[in-house]
Amino acid sequence: MSKKLFVGNISWSVKTDDLRELFAQYGEVEDAVVITDRATGRSKGIGFVTFTNDSDADTALDALNGHELDGRAINVDVARPPKSRD
Repeated sequence: MSKKLFVGNISWSVKTDDLRELFAQYGEVEDAVVITDRATGRSKGIGFVTFTNDSDADTALDALNGHELDGRAINVDVARPPKSRD
């Protein structure tokens, strides 16, 4: 079963490949994405990383929460489902 992590406080210069490379050190990454603004293409400073294995995701969360990436301490947490837009 896969587990998705939320990554916050990402530097604007960090790209999806950078995020994938960092988290891949802890297990098989199924997907990684840095969220960008549709109009400007600029990073919103957040991203998501999905691991194939839950235990790898937990290990990455413990190891990388507060880790400095490109001069900023990133925040890593388990992703919550999106809120409905009723």
